[in-house]
Amino acid sequence: MTDGGRGRLIALEGIDGCGKSTQARLLADRLGALLTFEPGATALGRSLRSLLLDRDQPPVAERAEALLMVADRAQHLAEVVTPALEAGTWVVTDRYSASTLAYQGYGRGLDASGLHQLVAWATGGTDPDVTVLIDVPVDVAAARRRESHEDRFEAQGVQFQRRVAEGYQRLVTEATRPWLVVDGTGPVDEVAARVWSGVENCLGPEVGSER
Repeated sequence: MTDGGRGRLIALEGIDGCGKSTQARLLADRLGALLTFEPGATALGRSLRSLLLDRDQPPVAERAEALLMVADRAQHLAEVVTPALEAGTWVVTDRYSASTLAYQGYGRGLDASGLHQLVAWATGGTDPDVTVLIDVPVDVAAARRRESHEDRFEAQGVQFQRRVAEGYQRLVTEATRPWLVVDGTGPVDEVAARVWSGVENCLGPEVGSER
């Protein structure tokens, strides 16, 4: 989707196994938007993604992990997101700033105020027009993950994922920009319909035009 002005940025968030990657793809297809993701959407990002997620890589300290995540985001913005938005293209990203706050903040227990400042500095003030949280029970997400090889975050266990899930709920209640919480249980097409309806309500008739 493109228009005469700046594009819109929509971020999909949620715990591992919630189905957000599938929903991000479906939403981008329906909007005609650019689909991207974090971490790893750039050449630098691919190297960082391996360091962060590959269980065969050496351990990463918690503060270093947060710094690598925001480094990936800064490069992602510079190479992918900002040029697209400035060209009037809508962007759907599978994870964005809220992931750092939920995973490194609530999951790892790092200082929230410091992370907020770090995230804001890395993004330069580029916030999503709406953030969509695909909300599923932790046990449901865990059952889904059993079908695939777990990365470093997925292998942290149920209690870690529970802290992350609780973190997302806190972010929703404290948000100053639009969040959309979508029930991620049920068939994929039903969840997709909920996402579409919610995004349409948040962003208005330009979504419904499906340009």
